[in-house]
Amino acid sequence: MNISKRKVRNADNKGAIREKYKGIDPSEIEVIPANEEDTIDIENRKMKVGAYVRVSTQNDEQTSSFELQVNDFTKRINDNPNWEFAGIYSDEGISGTELSHRAGMLSLIEDAKAGKVQLILVKSIARFARNVVDCLSIVQELKRYGVGVCFDENNLCTLGAEGTMLLTILATVAEEESRSKSFIMNWSVQRRFQNGIFLIQELLGFDKDEDGNLVINEKEAETVKVIYYLYINGYSSSEIADILTEYGRETKLGNTEWSSGSIPRIIENERYCGDVLAHKTYTPDFKTHKSVKNNGKLPKYRKRDHHDAIVSRDVYDAAQLVRASKLYKRKKHALPVLSVVEDGVLRGYVPIDRNWEGFAPEEYKTVCESVMSQDTPSEQQVTGKKLNMAGYQRVSSCFFPSSSDLSLTISDGKMHFNAACLKKFEDVEYVELLINTVNNCIAIRPCEKDNPNAIHWCRLKGDKWIVNSLSCKGLSKVLFSLMSWEDEGKYRFNGQFRSNGEDKLLVFALDEPVVTKTVEQIVVPEQAEDADKEEIVIQEIVRVYPASWAASFGTPILSLAHVSPLTQQHYNGNWDVLRPAKVVEDMNLLSADKLSELMQEAIEIMEGWENDNDGADDSAE
Repeated sequence: MNISKRKVRNADNKGAIREKYKGIDPSEIEVIPANEEDTIDIENRKMKVGAYVRVSTQNDEQTSSFELQVNDFTKRINDNPNWEFAGIYSDEGISGTELSHRAGMLSLIEDAKAGKVQLILVKSIARFARNVVDCLSIVQELKRYGVGVCFDENNLCTLGAEGTMLLTILATVAEEESRSKSFIMNWSVQRRFQNGIFLIQELLGFDKDEDGNLVINEKEAETVKVIYYLYINGYSSSEIADILTEYGRETKLGNTEWSSGSIPRIIENERYCGDVLAHKTYTPDFKTHKSVKNNGKLPKYRKRDHHDAIVSRDVYDAAQLVRASKLYKRKKHALPVLSVVEDGVLRGYVPIDRNWEGFAPEEYKTVCESVMSQDTPSEQQVTGKKLNMAGYQRVSSCFFPSSSDLSLTISDGKMHFNAACLKKFEDVEYVELLINTVNNCIAIRPCEKDNPNAIHWCRLKGDKWIVNSLSCKGLSKVLFSLMSWEDEGKYRFNGQFRSNGEDKLLVFALDEPVVTKTVEQIVVPEQAEDADKEEIVIQEIVRVYPASWAASFGTPILSLAHVSPLTQQHYNGNWDVLRPAKVVEDMNLLSADKLSELMQEAIEIMEGWENDNDGADDSAE
């Protein structure tokens, strides 16, 4: 009974609603029309009107377009008696994809905010901005100040009610067009490189012939040679720039003031050794147009012997080694060379510059093994009864630390000798570091200050010698690779002092370093349940032990055989600790004699410059 009544009531309600929405006689309704939209009638409004003009390049065609736009907007504004000319704002040779580079646009926005401009005329949305976000944000910001923008090509004015909606659609199209053009341009450039068609820019030391090929400019090439020859002979970029400025040498643009930043750009340019390497940079975002270094993201294209070289490939490669070793102090030091001690107690040891990163760890191994693989000097013969050492083990000295221990610590690209090392060498201020990759050890011997590898390992403070903390990027690179160490952590090596008459030597074993690491532990203090619990981070230095020590920390003496780094103490002959290392010619790009020869050539070239300047002065008189 109740269900039937509910159905009848619902039917009555629907009928009443249908009857209501039939409406009444329209003749009984008085219609009051809306005011006509007058914001679009800009021609007859008193306004301060300006125009914005932009072209993306400065070639002749774009310059013509730029001038036509300026003239057209100026005439249109001045011809309208209702308009007050507010100026032409322009960006010439500027991309439209990034607002921050467009000084004209930024100035226009500021003047609009200040009430100096009420209406802005623009040729098209693409001229205004190709970035949708920038375009709409600028329009919205201007609209808040009552300023409109009129786009001729699209017949669109943002003062109208529908302006913003249409602008959104058209700006999106403009941005997509910019994206498409960027893709087509990148595709075209990549295909050119694949076919060996390279972009040839103006370059110091070269001119272009009628076909656009690089040909050597002999006068400018002298400048390039001097830059390379001084650089690989130890002169810094700033020193080279000062020398070129002093001689009045001209850059490609004709400037005679050289900056230190211009020297590395010349050093790293492969075209000076006759090659071309394309796609060294690329633009990942068409909106910003920012070029970034291509570190393998995209393919590169190299053409060797593309044109005549100004410097040899060996000279170019040597300069790249110097440039790659950032902390190497080259001041008046020649390019480091690989050498090895061929005889004496340090036979097979390779001198190493602590900051030189130009040699690979494998190269140090090759040089060391070239000597160590030969027959080793005979050792003293042991006579009498032999002690049976079976069952005995050797335990690492790190379990028995002492303040008198000699130690070398390497961590985070720095090295540090303890004071005990200085005491053994007394007043020795400079030492040389050598490495043996067969015995896995480092040796320290005294040296003179002018030794290219000299380490100033201490300084005199009052009447005491104080240990210096030293950078060692090159040494760290070699050791961490050879010994398969982890980058984090502090490695300390125990050393031994050996002497034979006047010969003194420190040797540090690398096989069993004392390793410590800093670890973080998060601690939550016990507090009342209703209180906030704050985490506390505690840093703790812990010692790291080899996994093999879990079962036994001793090494059977009979298994040690020849691996001790101190077998040299049994050497029969003259220790000859200061014996010079011999350069391994096959392992070096340039020999010491060649470096000296190139330095002499640079001096002769500069002497010619000096004579030219003297002649110029005489003629001026």
